[in-house]
Amino acid sequence: MMMIDMTDATDRMVSLLASVSEDQFDLPTPCPGARLGDLVDHVGTFATRFTAVAHKQGRGGPTRPSAANLEAGWRDRITDGLRTCADAWRQSEAWEGMTVVRGAELPAEVAGLVVLDELVVHGWDIAVSTGQPYEPSVPDIEAALSFVESFDAPRDGNLFGPVVPVPDSAAPLDKLLGLTGRDPSWQPPTV
Repeated sequence: MMMIDMTDATDRMVSLLASVSEDQFDLPTPCPGARLGDLVDHVGTFATRFTAVAHKQGRGGPTRPSAANLEAGWRDRITDGLRTCADAWRQSEAWEGMTVVRGAELPAEVAGLVVLDELVVHGWDIAVSTGQPYEPSVPDIEAALSFVESFDAPRDGNLFGPVVPVPDSAAPLDKLLGLTGRDPSWQPPTV
């Protein structure tokens, strides 16, 4: 059984969110159709949902992320949710057997990799949108990359967008981003 400690990836996300202000919520992101506030809301939602998944208490389908869902104390709520999610996945039982995500049963190990992939990739999305430095750990990138390479998901934008080709010599993070439908050279439009 594989287990991955999400602490570093969670700490990086919490640090990124600590530097996001409400006046940045309308910034564009590399995620088509999602502004920064929408993406922040998505991070909070997936943390809560995947805590339940770790406990084998699958939750319902996705709701459309929206900055409008972010209340005055959103940063503390999402930080707590992320830390609770990381703690839940620190338990060996979270990685064992089967669990349910979006109504579909899948191996718990795969669900854990989804969490890591969400943290790494959306961490990059938030960092590049807000101009923050971002350096996920090599083990986190490699684990997320192995998941995305092995996961045969539709590339329709629901889970991943169409693959963005990157050179074979590209850095592992750039390969991961390309496989999830992101252009590693994306930058926010200049005003």
